[in-house]
Amino acid sequence: MDSVTQIVLGAAIGEAVGGRKMGAKAALWGAIAGTIPDLDVFISAMYHPIESTLVHRGFSHSLLFPMLFAPLFAWLTYLIYKRKYEYKTWCLLFFWGIITHPLLDIFTNYGTSLFWPFKNRIAFNSVFVIDPLYTIPFMITVLVAISLNKKAKWRSMINWSGIIYSTLYLFWGLLIQQSIKNHTNDYFAQSNIKVNRSEVFAMPLTSFYWMILGEDKQNYYITYKSIFGKYNPKDVETLPKNHELLTNLQWKKGQEDYPELLSRFSKNYYSLQQNEDTCYYYDLRFGTATKLTNGVAKNPIYGFGLIVDNNIVNKTIRFKNKGTFSYVNFGAYWNNIFAKNE
Repeated sequence: MDSVTQIVLGAAIGEAVGGRKMGAKAALWGAIAGTIPDLDVFISAMYHPIESTLVHRGFSHSLLFPMLFAPLFAWLTYLIYKRKYEYKTWCLLFFWGIITHPLLDIFTNYGTSLFWPFKNRIAFNSVFVIDPLYTIPFMITVLVAISLNKKAKWRSMINWSGIIYSTLYLFWGLLIQQSIKNHTNDYFAQSNIKVNRSEVFAMPLTSFYWMILGEDKQNYYITYKSIFGKYNPKDVETLPKNHELLTNLQWKKGQEDYPELLSRFSKNYYSLQQNEDTCYYYDLRFGTATKLTNGVAKNPIYGFGLIVDNNIVNKTIRFKNKGTFSYVNFGAYWNNIFAKNE
């Protein structure tokens, strides 16, 4: 999830663990603990762009990380406050503040190496990385709670109401996602498409609108479903796989395993497009800009540009949609969410 959301979650956890003893300091240190796992972005920036995708949300987002480092962070803060609060309290604050970060991230589609050093990344795809319906109510409960006297009985109740709400919201997303999954073959059949595999992803900013991604031997198909309306069988985007483009590329020494890394990261939901000397690799789990821009831009949102010379990949750049977000049409997107375009 985004940094603000992780700060809110960490603050709520810190308050739950130590608010009654420490007051607002517990929420502050909880917020810091909730931010620690994402500091791996500074490390991943030093890696090759393809390797960095797996370094981010790697070791620092594993179950092992808080087991090793929570006691250390706890000892440091224990000394900073001159042993005023129990070391056990600091350990619990940092352990739960850190571990809830990757537990939240597994609900997004980027994936998290929760069981590092094992390679598999867990991604439920049931909440978008920024979701105001998750974050804003949660933030309000945390702010209200820490504004009260630390001994006030309502302080803990309000804080826990936010934790419970946020947890139920995540399970709501899984429930809606599964409901749509149960009908994906029927939806594609209405569009006269037969798929071999499909997955359902939360669309930006909401759990009310979902992207359905399916594939056959040659193509990927992207379609959409609002929980407020019927499925539109004409609303389908088709993207050729072109997987042979990746197979035919040659890589420099030491980079021979990059195609496998790309495939593993994207769960094999990737499409390629050749444009002059650049082969564009698109991870389709992140969707296209079509619905956000009301069809003005239809390009995939996330991927890499593989710059090729004599069929050898000489340089890799992270794909950036320059100018795409200037075409965002929130009015049209709102209508899609609430099925007002039917």
